[in-house]
Amino acid sequence: MKRPVTDWLPITKKEVALRGWDELDVVLISGDAYVDHPAFGTAVIARIIESEGLRIGIVPQPNWEDDLRDFKKMGKPKLFFGVTSGCMDTMVNHYTASKRRRSTDAYTPGGEAGFRPDYAVNVYTKILKKLYPDVPVLIGGIEASLRRVTHYDYWEDRLFPTILETSGADMLVYGMGEMPLRELIRLLQKGVPFESIATIPQTAVLRSVDKSLPVNKNWEDLELHSHGKCLRDKKAFAANFKHVEQESNKVQASRILQKVGEKMLIVNPPYPPMMEAEIDASFDLPYTRLAHPKYEKRGSIPAYEMIRFSINMHRGCFGGCSFCTISAHQGKFIASRSEESILKEVEAVTEMPDFKGYISDLGGPSANMYKMKGKVQSICDRCVSPSCIHPVICSNLDTSHKPMTELYRKVDENPKVKKAFVGSGIRYDLLVDSYNKNNDGSLDEYMEQVVSRHVCGRLKVAPEHTSDGTLKVMRKPSFKHFHEFKKKYDHYNKKHGLNQPLIPYFISSHPGSTEEEMANLATETKDMGFKLEQVQDFTPTPMTVATIIYYTGLHPYTLQPVYTAKSKKEKKNQHLFFFWYKKENFGIIRDKLKKIGREDLIEKLVGDRKKFNKQNIIKDKVKKGNARRKSGSKFNSKRKHRNKR
Repeated sequence: MKRPVTDWLPITKKEVALRGWDELDVVLISGDAYVDHPAFGTAVIARIIESEGLRIGIVPQPNWEDDLRDFKKMGKPKLFFGVTSGCMDTMVNHYTASKRRRSTDAYTPGGEAGFRPDYAVNVYTKILKKLYPDVPVLIGGIEASLRRVTHYDYWEDRLFPTILETSGADMLVYGMGEMPLRELIRLLQKGVPFESIATIPQTAVLRSVDKSLPVNKNWEDLELHSHGKCLRDKKAFAANFKHVEQESNKVQASRILQKVGEKMLIVNPPYPPMMEAEIDASFDLPYTRLAHPKYEKRGSIPAYEMIRFSINMHRGCFGGCSFCTISAHQGKFIASRSEESILKEVEAVTEMPDFKGYISDLGGPSANMYKMKGKVQSICDRCVSPSCIHPVICSNLDTSHKPMTELYRKVDENPKVKKAFVGSGIRYDLLVDSYNKNNDGSLDEYMEQVVSRHVCGRLKVAPEHTSDGTLKVMRKPSFKHFHEFKKKYDHYNKKHGLNQPLIPYFISSHPGSTEEEMANLATETKDMGFKLEQVQDFTPTPMTVATIIYYTGLHPYTLQPVYTAKSKKEKKNQHLFFFWYKKENFGIIRDKLKKIGREDLIEKLVGDRKKFNKQNIIKDKVKKGNARRKSGSKFNSKRKHRNKR
């Protein structure tokens, strides 16, 4: 049975009228197509606003190059405009690590590119400010969140000030926005003017330096080096990052201040991690879990197809990886949903159209961190470390996997679920005794449960590198622990008569990585039987340790130099070693190994040249023979057709 369009939040003026509304309280502009699913930030924020009793309309992927009718169609909202670029930073969405423009967009119907501008938050906000100068604009989502202070932009290769300055927005919500948004709405409903609101946690505003700072007796202030000084001094910029990262991951954080010209950026401390009831409330909102019916004729939305039958069990990640933005956006403390809420969503998924009995993912940012937290909260309250598991696992961290194993089994008991896969990344280091000293027996129990019941053909994990030096910069464990994990994984596959390949992810050109280390990586993984597929070149994104190192050449915690491959040639040379098994790379790799003085790896990595060439000559002959036969077949087919005529 077809659902009425009023089950979705309105995205056209006609749909607003169908609800009997003649005015909206909030209009939300989004760079993504509208998918009413809890994995899409636009839907979450819109449903939160709706739950507060407000009339909300969404303008997904407005045209910014015509007469701007999309920005005008909903009219002037009573309270404010909300702006988000969507689930990704626009520039990451648009460009590869080599700055090549992508030809597709996973968050657009049919995967079509070109439906959002570069730097979407800036573009959308400036248009709104021109059309409606007296209406406040609130920005949020990952693009705004990770650009909240002075940051390096890889695509322009320069420092940008806070996005509040470049966009002209009135307020920024960073991180997961439910708590600050609810508080903002409550204040506005009490009649508090938008422009006077400046002390909501997890928000940022830009004020004239002449104005006194908003008063909050519970907060201490920490002033960063000014944007101007960061432009002049890379070391000052690097030093800023340590404070930003630490304050973003503290239970009792300071308020961050930074001068931007004649203005003062004020970044209020984050809210404490969401309690179980709070995160449940967000996931239990009345989502249709479907893309808006407007898109039916335009084709499916690739990102939605990937997650439509998935369940997100928690938020946050305490890994603190140097190249990752999850903790910068969601924080390091895990906010877990209740079993009841998760099982309720499982039931909702089983009732979705086209559900065939398979849940594609039962996980989170890091799949096996559900319900993990500090044993003694007062110790966590004093902690300033951005990672709970590097360089070692914190003795105060409860790493029991029992809650996850029990939950997986309860999902398996649902008669409508044939299989529930764990598709999101598993932290393999939490599952080996050499790294995780947990002794409650839950690690092996969880491992066996996952291998025997929840792997979809093959399991992907992310050791990222094999060099201890580079892994230290990455805040990842020694590769020796991956060897132990593979041994355990193979054991459980054999025990259950399964053949499920292990697929490791690796990164080239990460700060700290050299060509020699990439050669060692290729050799060691080849010895383990891997032909690497899931590989990528490091992409600097705002607000990560690795990006600071890439731009400044300095580690932000030590201010000491760290080597980084930056030129196209250097990056290409590192990436090349992933594909030692390709014929066209044989000679190049051989020459590279000679140049760096590692002739000892030639035989191990690319083998005997004569043997290699002989094998490829045979392969080429087979290919050519097949091509001739295929061509002959086509010719005979055409001749028969002509004879019939």
